[in-house]
Amino acid sequence: MSTLLTNVRLIDPETGTDTLGWLRIEDSLIAATGSGKAPVSGIDCHGHCLAPGIVDIGVKVCEPGERHKESFRSAGLAAAAGGVTTMVTRPDTLPAIDTPETLEFVTRRAREASPVRIKPMAALTKGRAGREMVEIGFLLDAGAVAFTDGDHVISNTKVLSRCMTYARSLGALVIAHPQDPGLSDGAAVTSGMFASLRGLPAVSPMAERMGLDRDMALVEMTGVKYHADQITTARALPALERAKRNGLDVTAGVSIHHLTLNALDVGDYRTFFKVKPPLRSEEDRLAMVQAVASGLIDIISSMHTPQDEESKRLPFEEAASGAVALETLLPAALRLVHSGDLTLPQLWRALSLNPARRLGLETGRLAIGTPADLVLFDPDAPFVLDRFALRSKSKNTPFDGARMQGKVIGTWVGGKKVFGEA
Repeated sequence: MSTLLTNVRLIDPETGTDTLGWLRIEDSLIAATGSGKAPVSGIDCHGHCLAPGIVDIGVKVCEPGERHKESFRSAGLAAAAGGVTTMVTRPDTLPAIDTPETLEFVTRRAREASPVRIKPMAALTKGRAGREMVEIGFLLDAGAVAFTDGDHVISNTKVLSRCMTYARSLGALVIAHPQDPGLSDGAAVTSGMFASLRGLPAVSPMAERMGLDRDMALVEMTGVKYHADQITTARALPALERAKRNGLDVTAGVSIHHLTLNALDVGDYRTFFKVKPPLRSEEDRLAMVQAVASGLIDIISSMHTPQDEESKRLPFEEAASGAVALETLLPAALRLVHSGDLTLPQLWRALSLNPARRLGLETGRLAIGTPADLVLFDPDAPFVLDRFALRSKSKNTPFDGARMQGKVIGTWVGGKKVFGEA
């Protein structure tokens, strides 16, 4: 099977280039690329952009336990429509993915139902309760790509240090949610004048810095491979920069919502804007954008968290946190390109290349011989988002009714087209 895509802008995050050229797919791999006119005629892409498929770390698929919110099939279809070719799924299911048997179930369901690649993460402690370490070795053998308790922060430092030490001995990646659990418990928004005026329970940005400071000390002590799932405040950036400068094996991510929205978007208690950590100040948002541009923050993710109407149609303090984002990740991220804050290669470095490298995957590049996981998109196509048109089962997006730019035209996984016209 051979496919030749011509007259296309090749967005290569590895070389940092954006050039008009062509790309040929043979079977499941990228066989050849070139600039200028293609040697023979192929599929004319009309000058649209072709980039490596997005590798999205931190997607919640609600199997097992809450399939009514999101299934592997619905999440896979949403991912393909959003240009996401690899979903790195979270273990915060019911029950948690903390045994090889549960992980095997998830892997089998994903293989049967999803058109895109699934790389599952496993819990770091049993039941994500922060008390007893999982069988990291057995879960690695079963296919876990990383270990995390998600937003259940392990408050017992001795337990976390033991987990990190064991993970270090096996070369496993630990992903943590840097927050001080005591300060952030019960918080719905970030502290400040807006939170006070709205009368909502709030958390100081210092809670994130305190959590990251503790984690960095443990990383220095154990030597573990560590990834912070979300850095959202300017106060946490010096600790991250210092850890990298000192040679610790540390990377960090940020969600698309913290890059494109701020605390004032909550407005009159709009629960679709309630995420975890809560949205931050505009100053923090701008600092995160700059950190992505400089490379201090490595990865942008959707932190796709489906919630049904019943859990969102509640008073703000009681409503569930989270937003769906598989289909909105690309157009929302392109806001940073249209504003001049990032170039397309810089953006795809954070969306594809860096997450693939962190997990040891071959994807995320346009190099010859790598898997043909690709997304073809028009970065300028305007549209108004209708949440009821999303393919996710849950429709809890803060971008409902928003004017956006950037539409996916086609998505390929392993050379097979999984979205777009045949």
